[in-house]
Amino acid sequence: MFSIQVVELVRLADSSTALGRITVGGFFETFEMSLAFWSPEEYRASWRDALEMLRHRDDAISCLVSSITDPSTSNFVFCWPLYRNGDDVFVQNAVVILEDLTESFDPARPWRSVRPHASVDEDGNRISEWLTDMSQVTSFLDQMEA
Repeated sequence: MFSIQVVELVRLADSSTALGRITVGGFFETFEMSLAFWSPEEYRASWRDALEMLRHRDDAISCLVSSITDPSTSNFVFCWPLYRNGDDVFVQNAVVILEDLTESFDPARPWRSVRPHASVDEDGNRISEWLTDMSQVTSFLDQMEA
């Protein structure tokens, strides 16, 4: 199973956030989503575009933005990078440090700021990742578009 969704809106006196949930096989995680820059609809549209990226190439790199504030004044963006290798799709959790990028972050194409797939970090530690397949991703994408 694969899915990502907005599950709850939380309105606080000084800000608005939402809770999202990603499911990859037997793994799931709930995460906070800032609504300071994007609405829930904009997150969903970005997720649709990101998943569409995976359909077109067997070696595609994409990402699902899980929380974003205005990139012109922010330091980072939270996301779930997606790495397609044939029918397999590897999912990781990452923080894109905006000041480390060689080009400006583009919210319309966040996958351009995702590093290439690696299963170990620069210190030799294993990076947590979860595996799904394109049939699960395609099934979820078809549900989003219905």
